[in-house]
Amino acid sequence: MTQRTPSQRLDSVDDLLLFRLGLLSADAGAMVVRLCEGRYGITRREWRVLGLLYGHEGMPPSTLAERAHLDRARTSRAITTLVEKQLIMRTTMPSDRRGARLTLTAEGLRLYQELMPEVQDINRRILGVLSPEDMVQLDSFLARLHVSAQALKHEIEPDLPKTYRLRGRKFSGDASSC
Repeated sequence: MTQRTPSQRLDSVDDLLLFRLGLLSADAGAMVVRLCEGRYGITRREWRVLGLLYGHEGMPPSTLAERAHLDRARTSRAITTLVEKQLIMRTTMPSDRRGARLTLTAEGLRLYQELMPEVQDINRRILGVLSPEDMVQLDSFLARLHVSAQALKHEIEPDLPKTYRLRGRKFSGDASSC
């Protein structure tokens, strides 16, 4: 009798894909956080913004928020902090005073070019336990899982309750206002 894998069992939280990916992300991410905060004085969210702006000069904040999978308020706070740290520049468009474009400053570009190889090394070392064939499969599996998650999101999202993001507390107002 073959033993079932955690992905086949799904008997406990420990078996759930998202829990397992979260643990991996937490362990690997902690190293990146220490690099970002301890050596470079930026948060992981600020690093994400810098990384997404690299090679995409002139990106509007709304596009950045979408690509970063962050709400606009969190993106705005990260942008403001990075502008204050002189790592990015926000330029208002003359044709539309409400529109802005974001670019890396010379210091932001230098920081990215210094930090990125270190983050790449962490990724390479984590992936080092996989063969080249395993990595091809991993990339294929991740792409398929992403497509599946997006399809499921569109399918069930209308039936899911709205969130009120205050540490898991239920929204206490009228249900129709959710």
